[in-house]
Amino acid sequence: MDITKLLESVRTGDLSIEAALSQLKRLPYEDLGYAMIDHHRALRNGFPEVVWSEGKELEQIVGILERLNDGTQTVLATRVSPDKAEKLLMVFKNGKYLSTPRLFVIEKEAPAFKVKGPILILAAGTSDLPVAEEAYWTAHYMGNEVQKAYDVGVAGIHRLLSKTELIQKAAVIIVIAGMEGALPSVVAGIAGKPVIGVPTSVGYGVSLKGLTPLFAMLTSCASGVTVVNIDNGFGAAYAATLMNRI
Repeated sequence: MDITKLLESVRTGDLSIEAALSQLKRLPYEDLGYAMIDHHRALRNGFPEVVWSEGKELEQIVGILERLNDGTQTVLATRVSPDKAEKLLMVFKNGKYLSTPRLFVIEKEAPAFKVKGPILILAAGTSDLPVAEEAYWTAHYMGNEVQKAYDVGVAGIHRLLSKTELIQKAAVIIVIAGMEGALPSVVAGIAGKPVIGVPTSVGYGVSLKGLTPLFAMLTSCASGVTVVNIDNGFGAAYAATLMNRI
């Protein structure tokens, strides 16, 4: 809910005091029994609460999205399965589903803030695309200019070096890699920017479903590498957005 617009609507007479009070009753949160929706999240962080969909029943996701949809800003739900997305599209006619990152979006106003520059998403391999696309679209809908370069892993270092201009122009860089997870160290060594490493669960047996790249990124010899959880493209994009604000 945008408090400024709400008050302006009361001032201009477009909204009655009673209607405004009805909306304000839901602040700062709304208890649905199965979820307590944080309507003040946008006021504090600049973006509304985002719905984590795994483990939730379809009816619960619908109920939460209906409340969030009353606001003026874009609504995001992450990790939405294709079958749930199909049903959500029937309920929310203005929604859309991005299948690779498994994001459900009700696009409205983007957050209004100044940024330092573009956020760059680098992915080591094509198998990392679901996580990379989650980071890309999350950063996009949070109001950033976002650029990307995929399949630039260290197994062919010339591919990464061909993106040097993009790397130098970026304000924040999100680096996504599975296997041995070496790419963030290399990028941090050539870029004087914040680098956020995202380990993915891509790799053979001893990659341990992302633990090996996670440990590699945490023990990076390059300075300035921050690491989020395995496959957490959303978390990386959210952190990058906060770093990118002026």
